[in-house]
Amino acid sequence: MNDNFPVGFIGLGTMGLPMARRLLAQGIRLVVHDLDEQRCAELARAGAQVAASPAEVADQASIVLASLPTPWAVEQVALSASGLVHGKVSRIFVDLSTAGPQTAQKVADALAVRGITAVDAPVSGGAAGAQHGTLTMMASGPQEAVNEVRELLQMLGKKIFYVGARAGMGQMMKLINNLLSATALAASCEGLALGARAGLDPRVMLDVLNASTGRNSATEDKIPRAILSRSFDLGFSLQLSFKDIDLCIRSAEALGVPMWSGNHVRQFYLSALAMGGTDMADVARCFETWAGAEIASTASATAAVPSA
Repeated sequence: MNDNFPVGFIGLGTMGLPMARRLLAQGIRLVVHDLDEQRCAELARAGAQVAASPAEVADQASIVLASLPTPWAVEQVALSASGLVHGKVSRIFVDLSTAGPQTAQKVADALAVRGITAVDAPVSGGAAGAQHGTLTMMASGPQEAVNEVRELLQMLGKKIFYVGARAGMGQMMKLINNLLSATALAASCEGLALGARAGLDPRVMLDVLNASTGRNSATEDKIPRAILSRSFDLGFSLQLSFKDIDLCIRSAEALGVPMWSGNHVRQFYLSALAMGGTDMADVARCFETWAGAEIASTASATAAVPSA
């Protein structure tokens, strides 16, 4: 950051709003845009300027960050008639979204024609990580551009990894991470539902797994927090989780790589959506239904004993 322009931030959703708040709290001048006027007004009260469009953001900010829910939203913000591609000041676009490598490459190519460098830096760590500045970031793009925005990224994340110079490499890394995270949750729920059906206490099962080789982020955090507790609230939507899994598999197909396990995981999350699930944790309900047992402590469990 070696100019006197404010920083742009587009997308004030579950992840974007706390990230924008952090930047403001650390003295960064922001110009923001979002379709939600109330969120824009909240940041305006905290000192941010509000722009009417992505192009207007890019008329004022040389570095523009975006945190958006879908590949389509990223393309619209970057390349539409009111997109930042038409801005007069913007030099670097940093996409913090999970939009997939194909979208990242398309956006990077189109912006390059207008002299704007694209950096894709998707994040991992959820809303809590965004709030506390402990996100993990996977950045790709020209090394010089990544170095220029590193100070900003360090205000948002605890670990910044540079994964490659080609547009979309950060996106590919993020999709692989999210697929493995979703796989760990599904596989762990399948095993716990089996154990519950056999009469084992899921709380005891988790203690054993977390002291053994079966431990993972689902057994250590997600399942105790949102499934064993029966809250089914991990704070990450099931629809977005399915989107990330689907993007990963489509990206693999584009490279000619078969995804045997990934396709099964995709079906698990699609089944959870078909059952009316809304949070990522709702994938557990599929395995509970199929096993006829709840992943709950013995005192409240409804585990069925197989009939002879």
